[in-house]
Amino acid sequence: MVPKHMETLQNWCGASTDLGPLERLSNLLLVEGLTDLQQKQHDFVQVEVTRGMSHSARKIPLEKLFLPLSKFSIPPRILVTVGGAGLGKSTLVRLFVHTWAKGETGKEFEFVLPLTFRELNTYDKLSGERLIRLASPHLTESSFLSVGTSRTLLILDGLDEFKTPLDFSDTVVCTDLQKEIQVDYLITNIIRGHLLREVCVWITSRPTAAGQIPGGLVDRMTEIQGFGDAEIRGFLDQLFVGSQDLSDGVRDHLRANRSLHTLCTVPSFCRICGSAVGYVLKSADRSLDAAALPKTLSEIYSYYFKMVLCGDGQAKQKETPRIEQAANNNSKKMMNCLGRLAFYSLIKRKHVFYEQDMKAYGVDLSSLHLGLCNRLLLKEEAPSSPVYYFPHLTFQEFLAATYYYASAKRALFDLFVESGMSWPKLGFLNHVKNALQRSLQSEDGHLDIFVRFLAGLLSPQVNKALSDWLLARDEHHGYRSQVVGVLQGLLAVDQAVSCRTVNLVRCLHEIQRVEIATHLEEALKTDSLAGKLTPANLSALAYLLQTSEVCSEEANLSSCLSYHALQSLLSQLLYCRNLRLDNNRFKDSAMDLLGSVLSGKDCHIQKISLAENQISNKGTKALARSLMVNRSLLALDLRSNSIGPHGAKALADSLKINQCLLSLNLQNNVIKEDGTKSLAEALVSNHTLRTLHLQKNGVGPQGSKKLAEALKKNWGLKELILSGNCVGDAGAAALAEGLKVNHTLLTLDLQSNSISDVGVSALTRALCSNQGLISLNLRENSISQEGACEVARALRANGTLRNLDLAANLLHDEGAQAIALALKENQALTSLHLQWNFLQCRAAEALSQALQFNQSLASLDLQMVMAGESGASALAEALTSNRSLATLDLRGNAIGLAGAKAMAHALKVNCALRRVNLQENSLGLDGGICIATALSGSHGLAYINLQGNQIGESGAKVIADTIRANAPECVVEI
Repeated sequence: MVPKHMETLQNWCGASTDLGPLERLSNLLLVEGLTDLQQKQHDFVQVEVTRGMSHSARKIPLEKLFLPLSKFSIPPRILVTVGGAGLGKSTLVRLFVHTWAKGETGKEFEFVLPLTFRELNTYDKLSGERLIRLASPHLTESSFLSVGTSRTLLILDGLDEFKTPLDFSDTVVCTDLQKEIQVDYLITNIIRGHLLREVCVWITSRPTAAGQIPGGLVDRMTEIQGFGDAEIRGFLDQLFVGSQDLSDGVRDHLRANRSLHTLCTVPSFCRICGSAVGYVLKSADRSLDAAALPKTLSEIYSYYFKMVLCGDGQAKQKETPRIEQAANNNSKKMMNCLGRLAFYSLIKRKHVFYEQDMKAYGVDLSSLHLGLCNRLLLKEEAPSSPVYYFPHLTFQEFLAATYYYASAKRALFDLFVESGMSWPKLGFLNHVKNALQRSLQSEDGHLDIFVRFLAGLLSPQVNKALSDWLLARDEHHGYRSQVVGVLQGLLAVDQAVSCRTVNLVRCLHEIQRVEIATHLEEALKTDSLAGKLTPANLSALAYLLQTSEVCSEEANLSSCLSYHALQSLLSQLLYCRNLRLDNNRFKDSAMDLLGSVLSGKDCHIQKISLAENQISNKGTKALARSLMVNRSLLALDLRSNSIGPHGAKALADSLKINQCLLSLNLQNNVIKEDGTKSLAEALVSNHTLRTLHLQKNGVGPQGSKKLAEALKKNWGLKELILSGNCVGDAGAAALAEGLKVNHTLLTLDLQSNSISDVGVSALTRALCSNQGLISLNLRENSISQEGACEVARALRANGTLRNLDLAANLLHDEGAQAIALALKENQALTSLHLQWNFLQCRAAEALSQALQFNQSLASLDLQMVMAGESGASALAEALTSNRSLATLDLRGNAIGLAGAKAMAHALKVNCALRRVNLQENSLGLDGGICIATALSGSHGLAYINLQGNQIGESGAKVIADTIRANAPECVVEI
């Protein structure tokens, strides 16, 4: 019977084995349950809020969907796969069944029994045995008995379409496979394991409905991914096969409209949106101005419905006979009946219909011509009676809005009360207010898109598209400004920002009244939000966080938020990837709020900056508690607060648990030695943190010793910043011991730490054996020529160090000469800073000799070296043969005209230099002309600075134009 069963399943999947682009469905996301957003918001709102991006989650291939995740786990019995409307849940099921029947996947199952909840809706009572026979009616008695003992998969597709909510708290227990009980009781008993205990059950559902199943009963939950950019492109190319120009035109329009492009991550909407925009482009023969292309949801759906009513979408605007035919009275009546069915079913959260439903709302199926049946209403044969449903939830919402829009002008009672028994409501505006109020009161936002469409029907472009079809020409035109006033009034109420209030801003967008968002976006760009965050503007700001290009990379809300504004925006900040909240004068109470956000399962925040606020150890403890459970945050910046040693300890305790945070900045927080000790202890067990900023914290020698001990056991930290911490020679020596053992630290910053030759000697000895450190900053210490000699010795032995900063020390010419000699042998160092070291021409000459041999150094900073004419001439001569140096800084070196001439000759032949700084070198106009003449031909410079050289305004313009003549991208500062 198994071959017969497989043949039946092949037929169940459909005659065509082409199930569309399936790469996306071949890997599902393994998730740990539903987020609040998924359980409480409309599918489209979920996509908009998260910008179409899923949580970073482990992927599981379809062929391993029902296998154990490790050798220590067991296969799941109850598996739930969630996905918004139109993401492809049913397609996924057909794909799995189709490949199982071909023997490609699910080889662990002997039987696969697929059913849809739409089919189950036609039954009031079923037994477990009858349920199995529904899924596979051809099974013999012996085969049926083997179902209970063999590895069997029961698939229940589309829980969100089930007519009865599952109530696990009031389930009648049934263990008799032959006893008929209510279908919802049967399903709950199967899930609980009272029936078909040995059968694996796979349920698909929209997220809001999947929440009916208690998490404790679900062994594995997966989520379907939406389209990425490449998949959107491929899908549009498939949609417009043979017309690449049209596909490109549609894609360009979607890229220019972030909101639509985000929603196109949903495959069904991508088809609707692409078809509508393509239809408009074809109808206008591509001569249409981009401003006239559909940009809002309402415009997309109005053109899509117009295309459907026209026929196959090939009709042109001037085909009057076709339009007249589609707009006849019978068609109008039919669309009105469908709209009434859609509206009252939407209120009841009903999305599947039967013949009795059609008759109750006057839908004459015999008069619904084939084109409409295929595109606006789908039919599926079920065992007892046909099942009807809209191709996508938004079709129902759009038709519901057109019905409400048309009925509101004549309705005397509340349209939301189907019986008509309600307080009188007269006038279109009152009915619109009623719809908006009901939308705001909805806990799960099931009316959000409906009211958005309702507002959008007032748009002139939508009215023009649907005139004489679904709408009367210029109907309710006079109410447009009044409805805008109503929306703005609702936004002006002082309330916490929510998805409902953000939807009001989206309603304004549908009517094409976006002034409030436009003004706020300009303030965002110019960092002038302070004092402008009224209740209405807060909702508009939340809208911009979801849609604006300005906020796509980073939401910069610095210097503008009060505690009250933060509290109002809190729920919307969850979904910002990169959040800057610097200099807002936030105190500890604000950290309690942010801690609750970071603790949420919905939290998408990856980077958050709270620099320059007023956070003490109490507020830090709130953040630390959230880090113990947060799994999204990668970078936390607490610069210039006052967290102190106790705050540092709280963060350290959280780092022992948190294995996600990669970067922690605690600069200027007075954590002192005790706080450093706590962090060092955390580094022993935490191998995830990559960057730790501790500058200006009074770490001292003892704190440095603790960090050094931690470095001997930590292999994860890559960057340690300790500048301005009074580390001293003792601390430097301790860190050197750590570097002898640790070969994974890449950057060590010891700037301004009172380190003398003794400390440098210890560090350089460590460099002779360390094979990991890439960057070492010893700027602003007390290193003399003796210390420089030790550095030179290390450079001869070390082959990994790339960046060395010795600026602002006491090297003098002798120290620089020692380093220059080492550079003749070292071929690893790429960046060297020697400025402000009391160097003169002898140092410059020594370095110029080194450059003739060294082929690794790419950046050399010699500002304020006093190289003079002779030093500049020597460096220029070296540049004629050196091919590695790309950046040279000679600021303040008094090279004069002679030095300028020498540099000009070098620049004429050198093709490697990209950045040159000759600022404040007494070049004069003649020197500037020499440089410009040398660069008048083709050159590779991207930047040159000639400021402070007494060149004069008129000369500066001529010189700049000459340099840029053959290199227009070159930046000339003069």
